[in-house]
Amino acid sequence: MSSNLKATLNGWHLWGLAVGLVISGEYFGWSYGWDKAGTLGFLVTSILIAIMYTTFIFSFTELTTSIPHAGGPFAYARRAFGPKMAYVAGFATLIEFVFAPPAIAMAIGAYLNVQFPNIDPKMFAIGAYVIFVFLNIIGVQIAATFELFVTILAIVELLVFMGVVSPGFSMSNFVANGWAGQSDFSMAAIPGIVAAIPFAIWFFLAIEGVAMAAEEAKDPKTTIPRAYIAGILTLVFLAIGVMIFAGGAGDWKALSNINDPLPQAMKMIVGDNSGWLHMLVWIGLFGLIASFHGIILGYSRQIFALSRAGFMPKYFGAINDKYQTPHRAIIAGAVVGVAAIMSDDMQFNGMTLTANLITMSVFGAIVMYIVSMMSLFALRKNEPNLTRPFKAVAYPLFPMIALVLAVISLVTMIYYNQSLTMMFFGLMALGYIYFNMTQHHRDASADNAIAIKA
Repeated sequence: MSSNLKATLNGWHLWGLAVGLVISGEYFGWSYGWDKAGTLGFLVTSILIAIMYTTFIFSFTELTTSIPHAGGPFAYARRAFGPKMAYVAGFATLIEFVFAPPAIAMAIGAYLNVQFPNIDPKMFAIGAYVIFVFLNIIGVQIAATFELFVTILAIVELLVFMGVVSPGFSMSNFVANGWAGQSDFSMAAIPGIVAAIPFAIWFFLAIEGVAMAAEEAKDPKTTIPRAYIAGILTLVFLAIGVMIFAGGAGDWKALSNINDPLPQAMKMIVGDNSGWLHMLVWIGLFGLIASFHGIILGYSRQIFALSRAGFMPKYFGAINDKYQTPHRAIIAGAVVGVAAIMSDDMQFNGMTLTANLITMSVFGAIVMYIVSMMSLFALRKNEPNLTRPFKAVAYPLFPMIALVLAVISLVTMIYYNQSLTMMFFGLMALGYIYFNMTQHHRDASADNAIAIKA
């Protein structure tokens, strides 16, 4: 079997992937932040995280275009710091991309349950895995074209949502007791603002997954920067707009801590039986599907890259001869996701399964962001002559802002999620044991490669 991926993706595909990877975050997940911080407190959190992501993307794009590799952050850290830091970046990214899809699948189940209340949402969630694992296996160009199609539909639907609820929108609804249940800001609101960080990150989480399609992109040095920049601007507009319009539709407390805040917000304006509501449920699924489908592509490329490099079993680094896709890596991540869905009835950390999955995914993302910005600074110092088709904007200010905000986010997440912190770093430790145990195999492979070249 081949170990090389085929370049088939154009700029529109990559923009669709950049937005599609993330856009489910506009449909659900963020409302858990209202439960922590209130509407106004969470707005503050969201603005800070939007600044972090904007500065991060304008910096991260330098790495993506300089080192176009399916491993993304794993490849950058490996070049900047060597295999140990590469392991940290790669495994953190893997946790981010493997734990996010089951959370999205659960939301797909919740949306469909609105229409089919007698069917267990878990069945819909598992069915989503079956369908989109198959679609990802049969070809990346087919998968990316579908991703672009559903992403455009999802964007249109979010704009329709804002338009439909706007006649009943009231800013007084949005600001009512908006500081963690209080009408006025006080120092008591700050813990909630900080605790809500993971759910603000969910607005933008996984946009960096475009880096993992770099080997499959046509002219990545041009198309990837355009996709990233257009993508982050699209997402910031949608995130702020959707949150404000939903919060102004009625009692925002009724929308916190649920998986389907947009249909419930629309019910407040148009009632339970409106055609607009049914349209939102059905077309709104495209937003969830876009992210679910795109992140499957992302996690499979990460597993593939780690396996190809010897950081995971080589078995998962195979490419299907017929479809030229990493089929074993696609299936492996799905097995983990389905197992997570089936554990939905287990209580942990005082939060719903969806909230726990989101938080675990965010842990992986934040660690990866930190390592990536460190890699950017290291490569600027150690490899000043590296070809950089796109240079980080406002260097070193932008990457430093992204790095500092990411570190603050990680510290606060550790403080507010100590049980999940132990689980996250426990998984990292288990992976590191495998990494150490297989070091001699990687060394032998490197020696063989040198001998062959000689």
